[in-house]
Amino acid sequence: MSVTAPVGVFVATSTPPERIPVLAAAAERLGYGEVWVAEDYFCYGGFTGAALALGATERVQVGLGIVASVARHPAVTAMEIATLARAHPGRFLPGIGHGVPFWTDQMGLTAKSPLSALTECVTGVQRLLAGETLDEQGKQFSFHSVTATHPVEDPVPILTGVLGPKSLQLSGRIADGTVMSVLAGTTYLEKALGHIRSGMAESGRTEHLVPTFALFSIAKDGAQARKAVRPALAGYLAAVGPHNPLTGACGYNDQLAELLREPDTLAENLPDEWIDTLAVAGDPDEVTARVAALRAAGATSVVLSPVNADTALDELELAASTVLPQLS
Repeated sequence: MSVTAPVGVFVATSTPPERIPVLAAAAERLGYGEVWVAEDYFCYGGFTGAALALGATERVQVGLGIVASVARHPAVTAMEIATLARAHPGRFLPGIGHGVPFWTDQMGLTAKSPLSALTECVTGVQRLLAGETLDEQGKQFSFHSVTATHPVEDPVPILTGVLGPKSLQLSGRIADGTVMSVLAGTTYLEKALGHIRSGMAESGRTEHLVPTFALFSIAKDGAQARKAVRPALAGYLAAVGPHNPLTGACGYNDQLAELLREPDTLAENLPDEWIDTLAVAGDPDEVTARVAALRAAGATSVVLSPVNADTALDELELAASTVLPQLS
């Protein structure tokens, strides 16, 4: 099957590492255009996960969304990116973000200035990949005559994974793309792109990738799929809390705060509307419409994150046969 669909597959970080090649190869075989891995601390490694996915595939792009800017020195991050980009030309899409504060706090790595840390990391990586020698002192990182032994001839797209207005504007200014959260509905996506485009205008950039993750379930019975996605959606909503820009863009935060007063019943009490606006779930026609809506709102690709590991391959096969042909 040819790879033409603007739809990707996310390999959850709960996946045992030895399963990554199997899932990546299946996604390519089924016709998905991208495979994404992540680096949720302390699960599988992001760069090694990407290497496993790249090694198991031949055509799809493999994204890493995302690594924390502070988890490695930018010179080490650049070294890892260059290794995979040279071994698999044109197929690696690395993403860098601020990092989840809970995890960076656990490691004692939380940046005093997240914006400065991200800026220094992304620009440092870009310059090292291009063959520059860096000798400078930043707020977060120091470089003392650092040169990449194996720079990359063709530029590697460097993406970020950020949420807030200032960070989104920064991404538009310095990065080649922004990875959007699984909770990024069309309303948030449109607002986020406004901030991104503002940053792009500042630096004169004209292109920006916007891969958009989405909690995913599909079944011939749409109600069954929407029911299946509820626990995962509730888990993410509980994790981000009622003061986040993702649900805030939809006007859900006050109601979310009320629902979180009884967290044990959050999944069953989620309004049906939230399933339709914050996830990609339903029958094949409903899933197709939802993916198309995210694309229309600005997503350059929609990355499906199956919520049920036991049925993930079956659901991806169903989507490949019923949804992808309508989106190619």
